[in-house]
Amino acid sequence: MDKSVATVITEGKTALGIELGSTRIKGVLTDYEGNVLAVGFHEWENSLVNGIWTYSLEDALNGLSDCYANLKKEVSDKYQVTLKKIGAIGISAMMHGYIALDKDDRQLAPFQTWRNTNTTAAADELTELFNYNIPLRWSVAHLYQRLLDKEEHVEKIVSVFTLAAWIHYKLTGCKVIGIGDGAGMFPIDSEIKDYDQKMADKFDALLSSKGSKLKLREVFPKILVAGDDAGKLTAEGSKLLDKTGELEAGIPLCPPEGDAGTGMTATNSVAPRFGNLSAGTSSFAMVVLEKQLSKVYREIDMVATPSGFPCAMSHANNGTTDLNAWVMMFKEFCDLMGIKADTGELYYKLYNHALTGDKDCGGLLSYGYYSGENITFINEGRPLFARMPDSKFNLANFMRANLYTSLGAVKLGMDILLKDEGVKLEQILGHGGLFKTPGVMQRILSAAINTPVAVMETASEGGAWGIALLAAYLADGKKEGKLEDFLNNRIFKNLKGEVIMATPEEVEGFETFTRHYVAGLEVEKAAIRAMNW
Repeated sequence: MDKSVATVITEGKTALGIELGSTRIKGVLTDYEGNVLAVGFHEWENSLVNGIWTYSLEDALNGLSDCYANLKKEVSDKYQVTLKKIGAIGISAMMHGYIALDKDDRQLAPFQTWRNTNTTAAADELTELFNYNIPLRWSVAHLYQRLLDKEEHVEKIVSVFTLAAWIHYKLTGCKVIGIGDGAGMFPIDSEIKDYDQKMADKFDALLSSKGSKLKLREVFPKILVAGDDAGKLTAEGSKLLDKTGELEAGIPLCPPEGDAGTGMTATNSVAPRFGNLSAGTSSFAMVVLEKQLSKVYREIDMVATPSGFPCAMSHANNGTTDLNAWVMMFKEFCDLMGIKADTGELYYKLYNHALTGDKDCGGLLSYGYYSGENITFINEGRPLFARMPDSKFNLANFMRANLYTSLGAVKLGMDILLKDEGVKLEQILGHGGLFKTPGVMQRILSAAINTPVAVMETASEGGAWGIALLAAYLADGKKEGKLEDFLNNRIFKNLKGEVIMATPEEVEGFETFTRHYVAGLEVEKAAIRAMNW
């Protein structure tokens, strides 16, 4: 037993971050230096119900408590202490979406996740009204689409939340949201660090013209920034989190954040000319800007860092889902042949073997579109693998094509920023599960954006670690100054990471693949029209 760590935990000088990702709920307990003390997990998956990608909110709460129970057990097993006190807690989750509640906090409609693309009419109209890109997955697009579709529940709405803000509300009773997550609900004015008032007025007037009495600021949660007091864990919230009743109430919570904000925090990508890319079920790149973009792009979201600085996001709905499915098929083949293949080893060998393939994937092409893809303006998912008769079809090229396509859509958005807008990017940091295999996706990402890519030792900890850092900043870090000072001076001061820059041949290979990818989008659209069985 490490007595010093046990003392830190017993005295409650810790921060807990829990992030509800698309396939896993993960909890990370750290000290105030960001050192990971314990982790907990709960696996879950979305469902396609009546054409809607959704999760049961009951499953979310059960998963939250199961994740915490697993983390608590690890604390007990490793340090022989019971987790009762925590310095601060942070909740994060997938951004965007739509959770609507009535005056009695009853759910009015299915939880619509970021993955849904059934808001085209609303997003188009709002983009024109605001002269500001409103992506299909943003909460305001979901709300307005429900009104356009004349859904009966709309006039009963009292609150609209993202998943993180709703969990936070259940734990604290406070209707608040971190500015990064809030930037995925409605446009943010970075000067006042709040919803853009002119746009809010236009939206309220639009609702009124449709006969609705709803007001944006009345139904959306209040915006907070990193370090703000976001409420305390209530007795009811404590029992939701820890079903044993041993966790003390009264613990402070930091503002709930989205996975984009926690990704920026986890990679210390909060300064201009730096960015990060989170690679998982979805893939999104964030670049902190020196100035605003010259015009509106439907492919680019304008969001905010947890401190409120403007940030451009290239967000692809589809990332690794199709890639993982192919790897699992190889696992099934190994099982069929009686070969004992550890899943982690399988990923490692297949990913590294991909680097031996042709740098343009030998003419192979893949679209991992399990759902619609906003960047390429495709509203339905159709995973598709294609090749020509003279393509070089072998395992290395096959895996390389599937790794490339996990970044295919997000690269198109990055090309707008780097090539069309001339945004300067000195370095980008990669994080998330796709970077667990050392060097592989780091090199491929560098080839995609022709920029050095760093991966820190903490890359695989991801957003759960990021929200734990935001909780630590609330509990003990504000004496360092701004959030970026806390991250630079305390958390990342001694962390090591490797930087990789792709070769010119690798960059050109990815460019060739991208040209094929763009040209083949008509094939993908044809597949959607044809495969409606």
